[in-house]
Amino acid sequence: MPKLKTKSGAKKRFRLTATGKVRMNFARKRHGLSKRSQKMKRKARGSKIMSAPDSRIVKRNFLLNG
Repeated sequence: MPKLKTKSGAKKRFRLTATGKVRMNFARKRHGLSKRSQKMKRKARGSKIMSAPDSRIVKRNFLLNG
């Protein structure tokens, strides 16, 4: 059986931490920021850890080598 490749889109969006959790960036920060509240923009800085059920789906289906 051939090696499984990681999905290209997932490679760019998610990273695994040392303990195996999935790290992701916040959404809605690319454009249209003038209509977003300052509080939302402040809270959406950096990255966050994905919830356990969602990270299970991402790891099983998209991050096959991780």
